[in-house]
Amino acid sequence: MTKKRRSSSPVGKGRDTAFVIHPLLPAAMRQDGGRDLDSILGEATGLARAINLDVTMVKVAKVAKVSPGYLISEGHREAIGEEIESLKPNIVIVNHTLSPVQQRNLENEWKVKVLDRTGLILEIFGARAQTKEGKLQVQLAALEYQRSRLVRQWTHLERQRGGGGFLGGPGELQKELDRRRIDDFILGIKKDLEEVRRMRSISRKSRERIPLPVVALVGYTNAGKSTLFNRLTNSNVFAEDVPFATLDPTLRKVMLPGKQGAILSDTVGFISNLPTNLVVSFRATLEQITYADVIVHVIDVSQDDHAEQKDDVVKILTDLGIEYGNDPRIIEAYNKIDRANADTKEDLNRQVKFHDNTVMISALTGKGLDKLLGKVAGVLGSDRIEATYKIAQIDGSAISWLYSHGEVASRKDGEQYAVLKMMMDESEINKFESHFGYKPQPKRKKKK
Repeated sequence: MTKKRRSSSPVGKGRDTAFVIHPLLPAAMRQDGGRDLDSILGEATGLARAINLDVTMVKVAKVAKVSPGYLISEGHREAIGEEIESLKPNIVIVNHTLSPVQQRNLENEWKVKVLDRTGLILEIFGARAQTKEGKLQVQLAALEYQRSRLVRQWTHLERQRGGGGFLGGPGELQKELDRRRIDDFILGIKKDLEEVRRMRSISRKSRERIPLPVVALVGYTNAGKSTLFNRLTNSNVFAEDVPFATLDPTLRKVMLPGKQGAILSDTVGFISNLPTNLVVSFRATLEQITYADVIVHVIDVSQDDHAEQKDDVVKILTDLGIEYGNDPRIIEAYNKIDRANADTKEDLNRQVKFHDNTVMISALTGKGLDKLLGKVAGVLGSDRIEATYKIAQIDGSAISWLYSHGEVASRKDGEQYAVLKMMMDESEINKFESHFGYKPQPKRKKKK
């Protein structure tokens, strides 16, 4: 008797149930970066719960030899099929990338909707995107994903149909028409994204005229970036203990030691095996990190696999052209130190002692944040120059400009003049002197 496919409500709506399967591939084929199995399974179930799915079963399927048509061997498929029949989940999640044929075959055999890791992450991104750019990027990635899966989207692909000239000549396959429509959508979205990118470039140039340095928060998903962002800026950006709580870049002003202002940027979190089409679609957003004056890498040290998570972030930053080990802009913030075990704390203490670009913090409790801001100010101040100006007291606009664009190290007021010792970037010094016509006071030579 043929089993009927169970209907399921849309993914992420209500409390649907999920059966999570992790294919344990041969060592030479794994892409888990050396993570332990518990961390891998914990991340997979976390991703499922991020779109409101109740995980009723997690199973590891050891794959001695990959089946081209199914990925998983026949014996494992039969055993899993019996459990699916018993539990009746709305969806089965395979924590690995499936080919279109593999996904179709598993759905036909198990009579249930199957979603691979790429599809699951796309679902999460689709639920999280808020801005126009974020939604466009998700749509682009989803269409690229769907285009490769037309083989499973349609059961009538072998039917041929005629049509008007705008649909193609007689005999064109339905699949080809669908692919053409998707290609048209993709082209339109890419044009829209290019316009968004052009406008962002204009906005960035506008910010350069109001010279506040940019500090970008980066890190593995759920590392605590948004909690840190909220703590430093007194904001209420969505921050929850779920993967990809933040998808769209968020900018806020933050004050650093010495009354120096900066723009803090919260960015999308990274994850292991991030789907290629998502990386490509979000590249325009991720590239903003390369323009930052300081890059704070937030690392969740309460996780047993935090070293592997760090490696995943470093790989993506490297792909963006950032030489992680040699870039003086990078600060490593070891977050959730209040939840780290004793051995981890001891190891981190040694690293912080010998590496100036590291700091231990807790975004939740506020521990170490003053040190973090101090290190950010230190990176920004490494290129600053000291200059002293004697300015007429009536020239309030010049004095105001200096306060807005640099750090006032000291000020001495006389009846007619104010002497301000400034710490500023060389470019800002040039702008000030060009616009207001002042020249720096000569430094006094010490008496021998």
